[in-house]
Amino acid sequence: MAPPTDLQLGLGVRLLRENVTPFPPLDDPESERRLGGFISNLIAGDDVRVVLIGDGSHGTSEFYEARAVMTRRLIEHHGFNIVAVEADWPDAEAVDRYVRHRPGPGPRASVDPVSEAKRSGREPAFMRFPTCFYGLDLYSLGPSMHAVADYLEHVDKEMAKQAQKRYKHLMLWADAPHDYGVEALSGGFRDCEKDVVRMLHDVLSRKAQYAAWDHGGDEFHSCEQNARVVQDAEQYYKIMCHGRDESWNLRDRHMFDCLSRIIQHRSVRTGKNPAGIPGRAVVWVHNSHAGDARATSMGWAREELNIGQLCREAYGRSAVRLVGCCTHGGTVAAARRWDGDMQIMRLMPALPGSYEEMMHAAVSWSQQGDGKPKNFVLDLREGKCDEALREELLKKRLERFIGVIYSPHTERQSHYSMAVLPEQFDGLAWLDETRHVGALEVHQPHVALEYDETWPFGL
Repeated sequence: MAPPTDLQLGLGVRLLRENVTPFPPLDDPESERRLGGFISNLIAGDDVRVVLIGDGSHGTSEFYEARAVMTRRLIEHHGFNIVAVEADWPDAEAVDRYVRHRPGPGPRASVDPVSEAKRSGREPAFMRFPTCFYGLDLYSLGPSMHAVADYLEHVDKEMAKQAQKRYKHLMLWADAPHDYGVEALSGGFRDCEKDVVRMLHDVLSRKAQYAAWDHGGDEFHSCEQNARVVQDAEQYYKIMCHGRDESWNLRDRHMFDCLSRIIQHRSVRTGKNPAGIPGRAVVWVHNSHAGDARATSMGWAREELNIGQLCREAYGRSAVRLVGCCTHGGTVAAARRWDGDMQIMRLMPALPGSYEEMMHAAVSWSQQGDGKPKNFVLDLREGKCDEALREELLKKRLERFIGVIYSPHTERQSHYSMAVLPEQFDGLAWLDETRHVGALEVHQPHVALEYDETWPFGL
């Protein structure tokens, strides 16, 4: 479909200018009030269980600040009790233990500086770029195998020996799991699928026994999640060698299943939560995961799904809110290739016919005399958004996606997809000019190279 004409773009720009809710820079206290009011209004009137807040690029500071403001409002005023992020489970759990003062068995990842963590025998957390408290992702193959064995060492030493035996072969590939996938395609190579499935089955079959040792259920829940990560990661790296679409779908199904188990765990926890207070989750993921894939060319052309779509299908649209965060210009922290160091790069101007061009034109126009800020929020739902504006936004346009990789020289192919914004998201936070995230480390840690993980590059 051809991009909108200049006349169509002009109408959309005028309607945006008349109907959005502006907010000042994020360091202004008024900004927190307006962002908080936006997210409160977005969930008002419904029993919302899940709010996914996306980011248009992983390496943009303002996206994390805006999500933090909205998340704080959801926790303090609306009873949300889960924060789940697009990150590895063992790393995120280190943050969860630190924040909630959780005790637990064995050495584990640490939020301390690298040198301090190593001195105390703990594995440093978040050593994959980007260094992003429940983690939803499945890339922690090695750490998750270690975590299962560490837990079992404290509750069932015989089963711990079984874990070490069953994971032994797969552990050889922990630093290069994509090579495992390649080898699994070759003749005569015995893969590890049966071993990891049996390990998960045995852990689940002893739930009552193990949970008796763990009064709150958190430690068994963590062991189960790590065992599931191992099972799904083993499948993921094999599927990667067959087709990109299937690996994307497996990853997002894993994230959705993980989120569902977390919500269930928080809803029925014994002891601290005998009444079964409902689990309500705020989820931080990339826009390509948060927005409904059925409203983008991910779903139309490649039959890809994502966690936003799966949440709507499972819980119903009234119980789920999908929020996108987007920008036009400024700087972003990203790498040029998977094994490259993080760099600070300037964003290319938005392409003609894109939502980003349209939003930028609206705020640029507003700067010609009325003094409106360049940031705004917009409720995209039917009946909440101006009818004429929503009709304009329902026209297919390009939308930009930047992950941990940014390739300005292949901007169109690497970072744009077609989308229908009001069907993709329930709400939008627009920050016209943004800055890169700050970082303590800019050099890529020595971890396995993850090439061709997702589409667009590095999400």
